[in-house]
Amino acid sequence: MADRTPRPTRDGDPVGATATGPGRVLIAIYAIFALSATARAGVQLATQFHQAPLAYLLSAFSGVVYILATIGLARTGPAARRLAWTAVLIELVGVLVVGSLSVFDAKAFPRATVWSGYGAGYGWIPLVLPLLGLFWLYRTGRSGRLKAR
Repeated sequence: MADRTPRPTRDGDPVGATATGPGRVLIAIYAIFALSATARAGVQLATQFHQAPLAYLLSAFSGVVYILATIGLARTGPAARRLAWTAVLIELVGVLVVGSLSVFDAKAFPRATVWSGYGAGYGWIPLVLPLLGLFWLYRTGRSGRLKAR
């Protein structure tokens, strides 16, 4: 059976790991969004659920997606990479679908979600973040080696 243990790089990080270099910043941003989206949704669900159940459930869902993306990006190994790819792709689809629906059918979202207006309430970071995440996953996954640093 082949050894699947990541080999260390010059700085001691596993080759192909997403938690190296700029990936550390990406993981920190995902962690911040995981915490903020989950906390916001928790408060909204507990205190205002009747006002906009769909929006608040979508905010909770986005929080779970950010948590899973953070875990997938921070860990090494094939399962973690699959988790990261899946979570970041779901995030991108969510931002595009919810963003479009909230722009073209504002009545469907009487309260904003993290992904409303393509993340306009968060400086469009929710729209840019999955693009950066996908780029980083692609870059660190090519032949299991990091490209030029």
